[in-house]
Amino acid sequence: MRAVVQRVKEASVAVEGKIISEIKNGFLVLLGIETEDIQEDINWLAGKIARLRVFSDENGAMNNSILDSKGDVIVVSQFTLHASTKKGNRPSFIKAARPEIAIPLYEAFVIRLEMELNKKVQTGIFGAMMDVALVNDGPVTIMIDSKNRE
Repeated sequence: MRAVVQRVKEASVAVEGKIISEIKNGFLVLLGIETEDIQEDINWLAGKIARLRVFSDENGAMNNSILDSKGDVIVVSQFTLHASTKKGNRPSFIKAARPEIAIPLYEAFVIRLEMELNKKVQTGIFGAMMDVALVNDGPVTIMIDSKNRE
């Protein structure tokens, strides 16, 4: 499971011109799910995101988590995070989970993150063409991979 976590001043997701999710300060999380992902990946990644200390404390140092800052979160599915560009110029998405596997894992991830944050998490629509807008704060962008826990 891969996530691109962006600290944002604001973010929104629109489908067919209609805004379906919108936040002010918090995280926009782009989530890629691969075929081998399991509940352990969900638990680890949701916990890591909830406790990621990239928000400023009273001294301006990045010491606070999204929990401390009381920020909001939008999670958007993005299978292209599992693109392989090893051969040629056309990416291969063979590692990305098919919808029948990915949708239940995506939904379970959102539920787990809600449990970690003790608040509602907003989402995009799985498989839809979405317009994702954001104002990246910092910019702070962190890539996290549950299979490569660096």
